[in-house]
Amino acid sequence: MWLAAGALQSFVFSAACNKLRPSAALLCFLTASRCGETFSLLSATVFSPPPPSLSFSKLQNAVLRHATKRSRAEELMHLAVVACGSRLDETLTMVKSALLFSQKKIKFHIFAEDPLAPQFEEKLNQWPRSVKARFQFRIYPISFSVGNADEWKKLFKPCAAQRLFLPVILKDVDSLLYVDTDVLFLRPIDDIWVLLKAFNSTQLAAMAPEHEVPKIGWYSRFARHPFYGDTGVNSGVMLMNLTRIRGTLFKNSMILSGLSWEDLLHPLYQKYKNHITWGDQDLLNIIFHYNPECLFIFPCQWNYRPDHCMYGSNCKAAEQEGVSILHGNRGVYHDDKQPAFKVIYDAIRDFPFEDNMFQSLFYPIQTKFLDTVNTLCGRIPQVFLKQIERTMRKVFEERVVHNVRRAK
Repeated sequence: MWLAAGALQSFVFSAACNKLRPSAALLCFLTASRCGETFSLLSATVFSPPPPSLSFSKLQNAVLRHATKRSRAEELMHLAVVACGSRLDETLTMVKSALLFSQKKIKFHIFAEDPLAPQFEEKLNQWPRSVKARFQFRIYPISFSVGNADEWKKLFKPCAAQRLFLPVILKDVDSLLYVDTDVLFLRPIDDIWVLLKAFNSTQLAAMAPEHEVPKIGWYSRFARHPFYGDTGVNSGVMLMNLTRIRGTLFKNSMILSGLSWEDLLHPLYQKYKNHITWGDQDLLNIIFHYNPECLFIFPCQWNYRPDHCMYGSNCKAAEQEGVSILHGNRGVYHDDKQPAFKVIYDAIRDFPFEDNMFQSLFYPIQTKFLDTVNTLCGRIPQVFLKQIERTMRKVFEERVVHNVRRAK
């Protein structure tokens, strides 16, 4: 039973905290987390986490190095997303989650169908001035530099193949983080952005495995094409060093001398189009099957999907550290199949930017999560809530406590 007594005590204790005035509530939350770890969402009474994997250790070291350095105020983090059809609100909620916790300024590269472009402009410009000061954005039309545009646009989901062309279109951008519209950040983007500095000399992209258990993974059982490693990779969260991608010749099964990224895309699609199921993600798996030295693998906590909990908890990194990036594929934000995911999405979507985070964001998540504990993913609340609680406390300390001390 994943939900042990320690986790229930945490919810009861924290719910009591929320009944206090904001200043007293914060002290209550901080006290709850320091009482011998008795009420910690990830206390030893819930489970004993396994030792981290090698890649996770590398991740921790990279983040630690990042934490010891002062961020350059002028440095921008670049985030790209592709939105078509009915994805406006979902994309805005993703952008909102990124801004809630980020430390450095973000530039959003939003690729959108023509009818969505003015709606993005209108919505983003309505956000509070204090929020708008922390980001830039540019909206791009959907475009494909090689092959049949209509064919690319219909590959898997509408417009999803656009991500394959980011190195070609964003020629002035050195590196970026690409995410699907159904992604939510539960900790600062800064913490995954720093992984770019952990790349070795051959690595030019980073993704998480598609599955943690090869025996029940989709690629290992059903794929009719080459894929990366034992389980394939999921492209919903993808770090990209665009400069390296543009300067690399990629090995492939068609031309011995290698092909540039742009020259590779169309012939690769033509060869495998009758054998791929997940569109552009399958093409990325094929590319990195032949070029494994080019890929950095980060742990599943950075791309946590329903597959990590609906068949039993199988993301060890999230069990230890909590979910860092939530990926609500399978449409789980918009139905009742996995309410644990929907609770977090709804809370972030409805949160007023300048409200108290504990009262107006964490408390709704926490209280509504109690209604999900009998579901497949809701039975492990510590996995979903540990990281966002830690992040909110850190944001409060940096943005509020620090300002109070400075005012004195």
